[in-house]
Amino acid sequence: MGHDEKKGTIILDNFNSTANLTANPGFQSTLSLGSKDVINEKAYNPFEHRKVSHPNSTIGSLVHLLKSSLGSGILAMPAAFKNAGLAVGAFGTIIIGFICTHCVYVLVKTSQEVCVEAKKPSMGFAETCGAAFEFGPKKLRPWANFARTFIDYTMTCTYLAALCVYVVFIAENFKEVLDEYYPEYKLSVEAYCALTLVPLVLICQIRNLKWLVPFSAVANIFLVICFVITMYYIFDDLPNPTERQMVASFTQWPLFISTVIFAMEGIGVVMPVENEMAKPQQFLGCPGVLNVAMTIVISLYGIVGFFGYIKYGDSVRGSVTLNLPQDQILAQSAKILMALAILFTYSLQFYVPMEMIWRELHTKISVKYHNFMQITIRTTAVVGSVAIAAAFPDLELFINLSGAIFLSSLGLLTPAIVDTVHNWNRGLGKYNWILWKNIIVMILSFIALFAGSYVSIVGIVEKYNTTHNLESNMNSTLRT
Repeated sequence: MGHDEKKGTIILDNFNSTANLTANPGFQSTLSLGSKDVINEKAYNPFEHRKVSHPNSTIGSLVHLLKSSLGSGILAMPAAFKNAGLAVGAFGTIIIGFICTHCVYVLVKTSQEVCVEAKKPSMGFAETCGAAFEFGPKKLRPWANFARTFIDYTMTCTYLAALCVYVVFIAENFKEVLDEYYPEYKLSVEAYCALTLVPLVLICQIRNLKWLVPFSAVANIFLVICFVITMYYIFDDLPNPTERQMVASFTQWPLFISTVIFAMEGIGVVMPVENEMAKPQQFLGCPGVLNVAMTIVISLYGIVGFFGYIKYGDSVRGSVTLNLPQDQILAQSAKILMALAILFTYSLQFYVPMEMIWRELHTKISVKYHNFMQITIRTTAVVGSVAIAAAFPDLELFINLSGAIFLSSLGLLTPAIVDTVHNWNRGLGKYNWILWKNIIVMILSFIALFAGSYVSIVGIVEKYNTTHNLESNMNSTLRT
């Protein structure tokens, strides 16, 4: 089945994923699939051939996975519940969390299985997708390179979109505090987005991942403190849950789905974490690193979303920190810490798309111009993210749009397709249940993609028209 029809020598290109922060060497697998030698050969065990200079322990891998999943997105969960209601939000978070976990599971499982066929110790996200097609049905093998390239570019666009969201996070949190102290100099969110340009350009000139570690450590400390302060305000004098909607309008559910996917989906970092484990066998299974990490993530996201919506109701904003009191020092410190944490995280997130962009361009540029072009590309990318953020400063709608377009494709649709292709010739289970299961996941991803994008874009247009009309009325009043 699968590659049994393809005899001779199979050579795979380098399936390099932007999720893997280090360059992956290309690999060649010369398989004489019809020979008795291969039939009698001991099955290749990729785990035995992995040589990681500094492997992570099981606990360390769990911490890395939690760190990558528990970010600023958790503060958007109350806004997600606003679009679903308490009952739908609670059950929906569990269901979407289970689906996201399952998609990560099938991706890692597929990666481990194609590593055996390709005789390669480990693979990244894009590598896995390309190899699944290469060793899949004969008619789909020519699509292997397209699958790899699609994941590379989608991953890059996903991270760049997240950077735009980060800029709005930083701008809105600083605005909340500074408007309180300097009411006579109230600047717009767009102006604060522009003010982030210089520090972001400077911090993104750091090219060595090693020098970004201190920034990441400080950002994590700030995020923890901010989270504790935010939960203090959320649980202080909670209203009665009956005052909130149990079930929101069905037309708003796509926004809930896309926001939860944006907040929860961390598929880009899963393969690097699994690839660097000392005991990768413990990543899947029960309890397993994946199941333990996602159980904690889903629980925390559900708690913050549920109680955050009870506390602030329909007035909750894209980041719940923006609902904290403007005139209290403790709340102001949480907003500043949040802004600084995202500022420091920006450079680490920027590393991933920059690695992919530079990998594609550096061979086409003379070596003597490498330094100049690095500075130019990095500066241009930061300026672009700030410009887009300033153009669309509505944080909640921006998060919805990013989750709908990029993470629904990357986190749901791609694993479902890869799992189907990989198992097509290997068996799809009784009554083809694997196929039907993946079709359901694909349908959910398309709902998030099209419905979520449509509702988000309509919201952005309405917001723009409302703002434009208000400005026009104010100008008319002033002229009068």
